[in-house]
Amino acid sequence: MAKPPKDHVIVSKGEESQGLGTFGGVFTPSILTILGVIMYLRFGWVLGHVGFWPTLLIVTIATSITLLTGLSISAIATDQVVRAGGAYYMISRSLGIETGGAVGIPLYLAQALSVALYTIGFAESLVQVFPVLPQTLVALITTLLVAALALKSANIAIKAQYLIMAAIVLSLGSLALGHGVEPGPALPAEPPGSVGFWAVFAVFFPAVTGIMAGVNMSGDLKDPQRSIPQGTLAAIGVGYVIYMIIPVLLSQWATPETLVAEPLVMRRMALWGDAILLGVWGATLSSAIGSILGAPRVLQALARDGILPRSLKWLGRGHGPMDEPRLGTLFTLGLALAAVSLGDLNLIAPVLTMFFLTTYLVLNVSAGLETFLQSPSFRPTFKVHWGLSLLGAVGCLGVMFLINPVATVMAAVIVLGIYIWLERREIQGAWGDVRNGLWMTLIRTALFQLQTTPDTKNWRPHLLVFSGAPTKRPHLTELAVDLTHSRGLITLSNVLPPGARSASQKDAMESTLKDYLEKQGIEAFVRLVTASDPFSGMEKLVDAYGIGPLVPNTVLVGDTEAEQTRDRFCQMVATCHRSKRNVLIFRSQPENYPALTKGLALNRRIDVWWGGLQANGGLMLILAYLLRTSGRWRDADVYLNLVVPNETAKAAAQQNLEHLVKSLRIGAIPRVIVARDRSFDDILTTSSQTADLVFLGLATPDGNFSQYYIDVQRRTAALPNTLLVLASEDLEFAEVLQKEA
Repeated sequence: MAKPPKDHVIVSKGEESQGLGTFGGVFTPSILTILGVIMYLRFGWVLGHVGFWPTLLIVTIATSITLLTGLSISAIATDQVVRAGGAYYMISRSLGIETGGAVGIPLYLAQALSVALYTIGFAESLVQVFPVLPQTLVALITTLLVAALALKSANIAIKAQYLIMAAIVLSLGSLALGHGVEPGPALPAEPPGSVGFWAVFAVFFPAVTGIMAGVNMSGDLKDPQRSIPQGTLAAIGVGYVIYMIIPVLLSQWATPETLVAEPLVMRRMALWGDAILLGVWGATLSSAIGSILGAPRVLQALARDGILPRSLKWLGRGHGPMDEPRLGTLFTLGLALAAVSLGDLNLIAPVLTMFFLTTYLVLNVSAGLETFLQSPSFRPTFKVHWGLSLLGAVGCLGVMFLINPVATVMAAVIVLGIYIWLERREIQGAWGDVRNGLWMTLIRTALFQLQTTPDTKNWRPHLLVFSGAPTKRPHLTELAVDLTHSRGLITLSNVLPPGARSASQKDAMESTLKDYLEKQGIEAFVRLVTASDPFSGMEKLVDAYGIGPLVPNTVLVGDTEAEQTRDRFCQMVATCHRSKRNVLIFRSQPENYPALTKGLALNRRIDVWWGGLQANGGLMLILAYLLRTSGRWRDADVYLNLVVPNETAKAAAQQNLEHLVKSLRIGAIPRVIVARDRSFDDILTTSSQTADLVFLGLATPDGNFSQYYIDVQRRTAALPNTLLVLASEDLEFAEVLQKEA
């Protein structure tokens, strides 16, 4: 079982001063990723197809989804110290390591391959200006140079982004000072308006999905809790203002036909046309730099948390005072170079976009759940209503299907597959997550909805099993599993003598029991108590164990043969009966209980000795039915045995019993036995000698119960596995039978 190291300690004040600030560490990479190639090459196409006001609506809807996600990110970032890994770190510490890894691995791959997407895009635009250049070679060289910047230092890469930002500002300024253009000779391949609103929306939306660029730098920030909210929200706001202004200029300076036909129409509009080229190149390079900075940091966090296979643990190493992931950067460079060599990523590009949107969706869910549950540990300084986070999650899901339904399903399958893989590896995080709080809220709601009186329609045995050490009496645990079908509740209990073990030894014993259950694939609770004697401990548990209406309704115990403890055992049975807990006493040895065999019809036999449908009779039939529908006792023959004094009574009894069995639909076989002056004990021993399990009812405990129980033990001594049943609940088990089938 892989266990990740605990979170890194908070750096000292001196070390903190070396981190990046809000502008350089969050705002710059975020705004440069937002103001990307779609703004330069597709914004005119968007406006040409849907018109001015619908374009503003598209920008507003898309930015609203991003803003809601940014608010969720801000809430999480101001509640916890966000370390290396950005979005992965936030999700794993909120929704658990499996969910974090399921999103984090695809997020890393998307960012790593995005480096290739952006450098190929840069190479394509450069080759359009200089046709003699080989595109693939330019892309490879660009990828190497971008990685070299990241390897040298994150600070140097951020400073390089300042130059790129200057180029983008220059291009936007040149566009703002531009002029109208005459229609060009090129005719649009698709007439304006031929593409619908949502199809155009799907093309535009990736233009606003750059907010993770700053979050991914969380481990390099001087003050992540302050910088992430301020830088992210500022980038969203600035991007929105720019996206709302550009359509005003484009709609005045060009016709819809020109906007649709010319991807680089801004170059003709701008005061200095080549500034637009600088902007396009700057946008692709800045996005590539943001990806090559962010991807290795996600990879580093995944490796340190034990998400990646052990053979890749070295990817978690950091270098220098900033803990930079140089090995992770080299690994990412290898993936990017391999992708660039292929030259065409159009097939996987939609899936990559889905991974980014999946990350947004899960971040919104994380923040929404944390806020809704109101756990005392969740105390963000930036407060967001859970409804806004939920709205952001719904928006992300809707946009994913609008962009590409097939890619959405593919991304969901990949994320689900990684989640199942991580869950089976049973990785344990050294932190809590929101899942326990969610279950607690659901349990609280369910407990108050449960009826306080037994319900015949939904009755199932909820077993309190006094198993002791399960390895010594495994047949009790196996019988409990067979009766509950993984639907009822099982609690294995053990009574310890007072002062015999320390608290740590008690915890160790409880862990041993839980490990045993886990290895056996059994879902059950474990409860250990201390008492002066075992029976006092049993009575204590019967009296106090449970919460609200959710208490065990049936007690399962092994028999006792010791004369010195029989009276106390019978007192315990009487206590259970007075507490309205059904009692099952299993007289058997571990080696005698049938083994679980798969795929084999063993024709096992269960004998139920019948005394009427009321009380014990109804409960015995229910338990027999539950057994014969379990894996171990599948399709066993259940014989319903009734003893009559003579042949005269047999015919009527046989008819009544057949009618009863048919109406109950439990698959039992009626068998009427004529006594012929034989004692019941003789009939019982003779008839059930070859059965695999025998059901017998117990009388209601009274003052002579101990003597009565001695007689029961005597008459069952020669029988095979025997289950003694005492129905004690205020419940008509006859009604349960009529509903059970």
